[in-house]
Parts: sequence; structure tokens; C-alpha cells
Amino acid sequence: MSESTAHSDAAAPAAATYDVTAEAASFVASVAYEDLPPELVELGKMHILDALGLAVAGQRAETGPVVRQYLDELGVLKGASSVLGTHLKAPPRFAAFANGVAIHADDFDDTQLAVAKDRVYGLLTHPTVSAVPSALAMAEALGRSGRDFMLAYHVGLEVETKICEAIAPRSYESGFHSTGFCGVFASAAAAGKMRGFDARTLRHVFGIAGAQACGLRENFGTMTKPFQAGHAAECGVTAADLAALGWTAAENILEAKRGFFSAYGGGWNPQATEGKFGKPWSLLTPGISIKPFPTGSLTHPAMDAMLTLIETHRIEATDVAQVRVGTNRQMLNTLIHHRPKTGLQGKFSMEYCMAVLLVRRRAGLGEFTDDVVNHPDLQQMLGRVDFYNNPQADAAGADRMRSYVEVKLKDGRLFSAQNDFARGSPQKPMSFDDAVRKFRGCTDFAGLSESKADRIISAVQGLAKVDSMSTVFKGLFD
Repeated sequence: MSESTAHSDAAAPAAATYDVTAEAASFVASVAYEDLPPELVELGKMHILDALGLAVAGQRAETGPVVRQYLDELGVLKGASSVLGTHLKAPPRFAAFANGVAIHADDFDDTQLAVAKDRVYGLLTHPTVSAVPSALAMAEALGRSGRDFMLAYHVGLEVETKICEAIAPRSYESGFHSTGFCGVFASAAAAGKMRGFDARTLRHVFGIAGAQACGLRENFGTMTKPFQAGHAAECGVTAADLAALGWTAAENILEAKRGFFSAYGGGWNPQATEGKFGKPWSLLTPGISIKPFPTGSLTHPAMDAMLTLIETHRIEATDVAQVRVGTNRQMLNTLIHHRPKTGLQGKFSMEYCMAVLLVRRRAGLGEFTDDVVNHPDLQQMLGRVDFYNNPQADAAGADRMRSYVEVKLKDGRLFSAQNDFARGSPQKPMSFDDAVRKFRGCTDFAGLSESKADRIISAVQGLAKVDSMSTVFKGLFD
């Protein structure tokens, strides 16, 4: 029996004997800041800083002005919660939406790693993009402390990542966008924790959030992919707002016969969640990757390998006859833009990611604009890249991103490399200094002054000493 079959077979009996919604709610209600391991707190600061930098850079994306105009036309640009990267404020749910879109706009935000071999790299979930906007918006609105903010962030991320480990992989394979449909639970847990709800109320929060879960992979490479992340961030706040007013929902939304796991995945694995919330914390084990490139994470091992080949053998684009990149079927099924014409499509094109490294020898935020993607040199190089399914990559398992890269030069020389994980993954982790360099790259791209960037870094490092999040970032994002 395959593991994915085991997920489905386990769904019915598990629903009768194990209430995962109740366990998740109890975990969120009971965990305290003092329960967070010190190494978790410090690692969390890296991911929070990463999200803040991406939010600033994301305001420069084409979604930025559209979101700001949308909020303006709704008449909601007044409130207590920051729209990061701007001087604007909004009610928590709208700030969470705007910040979620901005953080995910460049597809540069952190990515969950998987444990089970039957799922694609944690179902490619971006967990921080739902947890930080919700926790921050609520912390600012309620004047809660830096410790409260970090605790809410961590419980949100933990609930979402455990849910992603549990749901059967059919959910992702069928086309659902896990950041969109699982992210609502990160936001819900963070917002519910920030409000101090008891376990019973949190079960209603999860039920309301589950009713809003959505997201489709067909939207990858369009403005709607970051919308799905922002929507997830907003939904949890909305769920907590309604629950605070007495709104009710199904109390077993995750495991019910007609609930989340069954409807989206066709089953789930109770062993991924039972007794596992915070034991261990997913951010520590198996870990969450911080992205080194602003592209779909499935491209990163191959990009890492290509950069190594370029630097080691001093490969010039004009000398390249052909590039071949072999991966598993799921990676080929996700990186769907083989001849991209926009910057967003380029982020989900293995061919473009190889081409831009060869032609420009870098792949930063500036390399994923429409003008750059359509440059003749890059469009010509695209035709020399063959992206194919390699059976050896399938055999390696879907919990890793096995990539085989071959570069054939016009003089007949052939260089090759193999890679499973890229820089920034737990296997090749970034340091805090690495995260700071990435953050500065984002703020430089957005035109934020160095002094303000320094103050944001200091604020994140000192979050445990902040009495009220309502003023900690005041004036730093304009």
C-alpha cells in the first residue's frame, strides 16, 4: 500500500477517534511565550525580518498600487494596523490582506519542508506569509507586546505546517494552492491567540477559517497567486473577528467526514498531528527554508547547481549550446511556464531561471520584470534549455527536489551537477547575517533608506523587549 493510499484509508476511522481540531485549539489556547525554546525564538526573528523586507519590496510589484487603490476605494485606509512599506493604516483584516499580498508578490518568502516522501516539499506551503500579517495586524490594533506578537506568529506557523504534513497529497496534485487553503489556519491561530480565546472559541475560529479556504495552482505566474496568500492572511483575522462577536461554526472542521481534510485531500494522516503540535516545532524540525532567489522554490536546487557550474568553469552564455534540467514529475507539473513572457511567469519557469543565470549571472528581484524576461538574449537562451522528467529524480522521493543539471558547450565540453536542496534550506541554512543581507537587498530594491532598514533590523532583534507593537515600526516604512 502506498503512503498516499494510507492517508485516504486512515481518514474515516481517524475522524471517529481523534479530534485534531480540538487538539490544535487546545495547543493554541494553552501555549505560552515561556514554552518557546530560545533557539525557536531566535530563528523566528530571521523569518519575521525576511517577511518585513519582502513586504517592503512587494509594494513595488504590480500588485502593490492595485491593492492600495482597492483599499482606498473601499474607504478603509484608516485604522490601527500598518500596511507595510507605506505610511498607510487599515483595520486588521485589510492590513493583513495587503501585507500578505506584498510578502508573497515576488514569490521570495519562506517555504515549508516536508517529512513524508509522498508530498512535494511540504506541499510547497509558504507559512510565514499567513502568520506574520495576521499576528502583526492584531498586535498593533490591540497594543500587544513583542512577545505576544512572536508567540502568535509561532503558533500560527505551527498549526499550518502540521496540517500540511497531515493532509493527503492529492490536495496539491489536484490543483489546490496549499498556501491559500492551508494558510487560513495559520492566520486563524495567530489572530485567535492574539485575542486570548479559549479552546472552545478557537474551534469556531478554525471552522470559520475553513469555510474560506481556497486557492488554485492554475493561478501561479499571475497576480492572483499572491492574492491567494493575502486572502488566507485576511481570512483568519475575519474568523477571529466574527468569533469574538459570538459567531459559531463546525467544531471539528479539520477531521469531519465532510470537513477540510476529506474535501480537499480525500484523507489525512493522523500520525502527523497527534501529540505533535510543538513536539517538535516545525520551524526547528524539519525546518522552513528561507529563499535565496525570488522564484518558485522548486527551481532553487537547479539554480544553485547552475551558479556553481558557472562560477567553477567560468561558463559564458555565448559558449552554451544546450542546457538540460531533469527533475521529478511533480516539479515539472508545477513549473508550468516554459516560454514565459512576463516576470511573474518567469518565476515559475525552470527554463527562464537557467537562462537568466547564464545571461546575467544573477537572479535577483530586478531580473524578474517583464522587460528583462522579454530581452532578446534571454528569449534566445530559453530555446536552448530542455526541462524534462528524470526517472531518477522520481525515485529519490517527492520530499526532496532532486535536480540534474547538464551544460553542453559549443566546443563539446559537458559539465553536470546534481542537487537536492538549495542554500537557505535547513540542510544549507542561512545565518542571521545572511537574512540581513537578503533584507537589505529587498529594502534597497524598494528605495528604503539605510537608516530605516537599520532601525527595522534592530526592532526585530529587540522584539522581546517591546511593550506595545502599536508604535514599534512607526515611520520606518514610508
